[in-house]
Amino acid sequence: MKRTRALADRVAALSLSLVAAVNLLFVLFFAAVLVLVSGRARAEEVACEGTNLVEALSERDPALLRRMREEAAATPNGEGLLWRVEGRGGAPSFLFGTMHMTDPRVVAMPAAAQAAFAAADTVAIETTDVLDQKVLMAALAETPELMMFPPGEALTDHLTLEEQERLRTALQTYGVPLQSVVKLKPWMLLSLVAQPACEVERQEAGAVVLDDKLARDARAAGKRLVGLETAREQFSAIASLPMEMHIEGLISTIDLGENVDDVTETMIGLYLDGDIGMVLPAITSLLPQGAQFAAGSAAFEEKLIKARNRVMAERAIPLLEEGGAFIAVGALHLPGETGLVALLREEGYTVSRAD
Repeated sequence: MKRTRALADRVAALSLSLVAAVNLLFVLFFAAVLVLVSGRARAEEVACEGTNLVEALSERDPALLRRMREEAAATPNGEGLLWRVEGRGGAPSFLFGTMHMTDPRVVAMPAAAQAAFAAADTVAIETTDVLDQKVLMAALAETPELMMFPPGEALTDHLTLEEQERLRTALQTYGVPLQSVVKLKPWMLLSLVAQPACEVERQEAGAVVLDDKLARDARAAGKRLVGLETAREQFSAIASLPMEMHIEGLISTIDLGENVDDVTETMIGLYLDGDIGMVLPAITSLLPQGAQFAAGSAAFEEKLIKARNRVMAERAIPLLEEGGAFIAVGALHLPGETGLVALLREEGYTVSRAD
């Protein structure tokens, strides 16, 4: 049957950064692009299986775990999901790091975050374009070159015969013939194959990612809802990464296979602990593709995190001036010397952990 559904887009330079950023970006409507046969289960019945690779290290390799924690500790503002923002006149606001997934553990925000959200007059998410299918489809139509290869070029032109066969086999798992998607840029396919089966099933059953839930709850409560970016800006950020990086991400995601469940469970565990500074050490230290990710991480961080941090900080300031805002963005946008916490402090705000 024709499949029309929203996919949580976790597109990044490599497959592991996709899962780590866990949809840094937005929800994509594939709307009749992909053909899939699948049943519809009730969202609450869908369970995920996976091993938290960081927790397993405590017994398997405590020395490696210690080194990873030391690296994480060196990341400024690497711990915490909820931050109180004060100064320059307005009432206190809050900055909250999200994980773009439907996992019930993620969607059930910590009590402190729930209280901050309830008290807010304004709620800001990365982009509100994803909430209106017409707006999102218009963005897709306006920028076809970001998602589709031009005439005379196809995805298979960038793959070896062996890689084509691996991709063909992987797509068969989803009931998608390779030939039906060869005109799509690789990052479009990444948003499909990088997701654990349980996440796909939950979305098909109607479950929404945390950011979407926040937006819906804000509207239901009569709060003002704004976006810090547009879908077109996010499309452009992804597409600006080198093609070879997209190809590497697609192939390494396929190679992960069922291990994507372990990666996802590991990232969820770090997120629930508020240990965001451990995300990159976990990626580079625990998985075979870690070294590959580390080699390309500079471009990924600049295009999809740092550059967007600067834009989001600039657009958040008017909301902070008014006060009473709850600003929810992907958790990887918070830590680091160029993270939102640091950037807002540079603007003269007092930013302190509130969780």
